[in-house]
Amino acid sequence: MFTRAVSRLSRKRPPSEIQDNDSHASTSQHGPTGTARWSLSLEHLLEDPEGVRRFREFLKIEFSEENVLFWLACEDFKKTHDFKKMQDKAKHIYAYYLSSKSSTQVNVEGQSMLSESMLELPHPLMFEKLQEQIFNLMKFDSYNRFLKSDIFLKCKKMEEAPSEEMVPKRASRIYNT
Repeated sequence: MFTRAVSRLSRKRPPSEIQDNDSHASTSQHGPTGTARWSLSLEHLLEDPEGVRRFREFLKIEFSEENVLFWLACEDFKKTHDFKKMQDKAKHIYAYYLSSKSSTQVNVEGQSMLSESMLELPHPLMFEKLQEQIFNLMKFDSYNRFLKSDIFLKCKKMEEAPSEEMVPKRASRIYNT
């Protein structure tokens, strides 16, 4: 599923340090790449670091970047094996995305069912249902608007435009003698 591919994006980094300019961009030798691949599904978009970067840029404009950041933090959290690190990451996710006191709170049902005491005994799938809600929110709302956005369309246009190296240069009519 898409979670395995995206797990490369945030391997061994705390959620606050997840970057979307990872050098391991998806370079599948088969099928579409870039914007063509992004337009196939949100899963494909989230597998590509450049796609994540552009989607985040779009979500910032829409004042909902916290959704993808929460989703990425949960992906990172699920791969954490060290118990102490898992506790720290669970507390971070709760404080930044689920607490009613947070300025970056995501809008999900069931966040009130999580208590701070639960954060002391975290498990890798404790945020899974909330993460799934955010994924679906992005998939059926933000993602479709992203595909129509200037950000996406400019990326697509740049990919489709021939590069300067491929355009033959016109010979000059003026000769230096």
